[in-house]
Amino acid sequence: MSTDQDESTAPDERAPLEHRVGPEPEGEPAFRPYHHPAAGWGAAKSVTRFMAREGALPMDGPRAIMKMNHENTGFDCPGCAWPDDTKGLHLDICENGIKHVTWEMTRKRVGREFFAAHSVTELAGWTDYDLENQGRLTEPMVYDPDSDHYVPISWKDAFALVGRTLRELEDPNQASFYTSGRLGNEATFLYQLMARELGTNNLPDCSNMCHEASGRAMQASLGTGKGTVDLADWETADALFILGVNAASNAPRMLTALTGAHARGAQIVHVNPLVEAAARRAIIPHDVKDMATFHATKTSTLNLQVRIGGDMALVRGMAKAILEQSVTDPKALDREFVERHTTGFEEYRAACEATPWEEIETQSGLSREDVLKAARVYREADRSIISWCLGVTQHEHGVDTVREIVNLLLLRGNLGREGAGPSPVRGHSNVQGNRTCGIDHHPSEEFLDRLAEVCAIEPPREHGLDTVGTIKAMHDGDVKVFVGMGGNFALAAPDTPYTYEALRRCELTVQVSTKLNRSHVVHGRRALILPCLGRTEKDHQRKGIQSTSVEDSMSMVHMSIGMKRPASPHLLSEPAVIAGMARAALPDSATPWEWYVEDYDRIRDTMAKALDGFEDFNRRVRLPLGFRIKQPARELVFLTPSGKAEFASPPLPDVVPEPGTLALGTMRSHDQWNTTIYSDNDRYRGIRNLRTLVFMNRSDMRERGIADMAPVDITSTARDGSRRHLNGYLAVPYDIPRGCAAGYMPEMNVLCALDDYSTQSDQPIMKHLKVTIEPTS
Repeated sequence: MSTDQDESTAPDERAPLEHRVGPEPEGEPAFRPYHHPAAGWGAAKSVTRFMAREGALPMDGPRAIMKMNHENTGFDCPGCAWPDDTKGLHLDICENGIKHVTWEMTRKRVGREFFAAHSVTELAGWTDYDLENQGRLTEPMVYDPDSDHYVPISWKDAFALVGRTLRELEDPNQASFYTSGRLGNEATFLYQLMARELGTNNLPDCSNMCHEASGRAMQASLGTGKGTVDLADWETADALFILGVNAASNAPRMLTALTGAHARGAQIVHVNPLVEAAARRAIIPHDVKDMATFHATKTSTLNLQVRIGGDMALVRGMAKAILEQSVTDPKALDREFVERHTTGFEEYRAACEATPWEEIETQSGLSREDVLKAARVYREADRSIISWCLGVTQHEHGVDTVREIVNLLLLRGNLGREGAGPSPVRGHSNVQGNRTCGIDHHPSEEFLDRLAEVCAIEPPREHGLDTVGTIKAMHDGDVKVFVGMGGNFALAAPDTPYTYEALRRCELTVQVSTKLNRSHVVHGRRALILPCLGRTEKDHQRKGIQSTSVEDSMSMVHMSIGMKRPASPHLLSEPAVIAGMARAALPDSATPWEWYVEDYDRIRDTMAKALDGFEDFNRRVRLPLGFRIKQPARELVFLTPSGKAEFASPPLPDVVPEPGTLALGTMRSHDQWNTTIYSDNDRYRGIRNLRTLVFMNRSDMRERGIADMAPVDITSTARDGSRRHLNGYLAVPYDIPRGCAAGYMPEMNVLCALDDYSTQSDQPIMKHLKVTIEPTS
């Protein structure tokens, strides 16, 4: 495999990405379709092998399993944001969560001896798997350009370097402060407070690449950027529609809700170009009887394989069918709800009537019969939930699609009552909490006014930079300092070579991390690695062991407390790291940074005054399961300009690929969490020893003369006409609609130009790249 992007030979092509992401394969690449249930014994065996490999047996791994996701006494899984079970399950866990925790609890260490033995130039040639597999970072390190090595630095000197560099900037907007979803609420609040006291709203986060479209769409339609349902609603809904979600890998605990829904007779419709394992059947590992008898439960009643980007056309077709039925069936449409609580209905009805069925079929890639099947499920259900993930949002028209989902829910009054409503599936464990607690490059005036009053600062009013804007600004020299709180920015961002160039042009890059990753070897002229505690570790401060809070994807806020001795005595908590940087950068600040870190209850008391919905924070967060942040739209209170839920009536986008091209979407493999790669296998898709692949429809392969597992060259064409290439990827014949292809991120991020972002959400359109695929010559 190689990438081919030679800027020296063509002005529209960029320099190569020269490292592998996954580990060296353990054998020959192989593909064998997977027909077994999701989870079950396959998950149990995989977890056991993984824990044995990482040295987590017999004590650490099982102990962590017993502590993970236990209310107020355990730690929150650092993986996905699916809510904790409300029934008090003893094992509210999943395969990927256990792997994620085991990966964090590894006994391997990366200290000064490691960095003395390996230059940054050498490390840059390692695979991303090998970088992370070295183990936990143990002490602060600073890059020494003379030796090309990281060398030890004291915390005091590290903070002084950050503070001095920030103070010397001509403009505070020359710094940008990135956040990944792993940051707890208390650290999040301090982080945004530091940035705003410094004078910038440059607060990009991973939401900018994932669910920005969801927030903007629901804010426009309902006056809230969050879903309105909770887990109890999932347990009472008559119909569940799951769009653009691979639950078995991305939110495995959703399988419990899906099997439970099927068992009680609910209808479950999956909409995805690929029929994933979670859309067939599953065995829930904590169900002892089913595990003992190998009894699998179905997780769907209907699977619809839309073309990539065709979700909006499907939903428009369902709405069109409901409106047509309402002419003769008065119960098809909830007229009272529409008249009392919505605006823009007549315009939307006209838009549906003006959209021909032929266009709906063409753009969705589905037959009218299939669209009507979905509409029938929706019509016959008294209470429906529509859930979606990145398969819906990472498109040019992501905002329009989410608004179309809300339109459909409004038609039948599926809002403000039990078992109904919109339910976006957030990816990382506290990404929603990050936004709630102030990580927002476009903060509202109301939030800034309250922050100014409570914290006695003058926050800037100018909008800041998001992820794409930050990369451009670093590349242009307008952002000189980049601070990353968690995550692996270099590998997660689009247009990989351009992002690398941007980071390397910074005066200083600071990465607050638990393990070594690509962002440590793609750095600025000066660079710091600041190691922090993991979610599983005890956080000792002056007032005792501290707990942090997180918010799940359904707005529940609850406590997380570590159970393990820290990997090194030199680690600091994320709040302590932020406070150290803040004091060094703002030596005259009246904000009591050190006092906050002594006792996180003090941070929460301030948050209770500054954040809407966090009143009486310290008491409520310690209640069983914590508390749910109020959702006005659930109470049919709409904070929109009209004071009502607002229908939207955009035309359908044209998502049909041009002749000779394919629409390609990036995705994760099963043995992967975000940019962390556990192996070169993807069990649920039948892949072994291979990541550099592209899934294709067999007819598309035949048309191009591509044999099974043959090497191909993939070329993307950006809006500006520039091209990006991946060469030597293996073509895997797969059940995917014609005109569509798929492959793994982060390898394929190189195909997404930085300018290929949605004009609606500013998200990179990683699920809808325009590519050509040809046999390797």
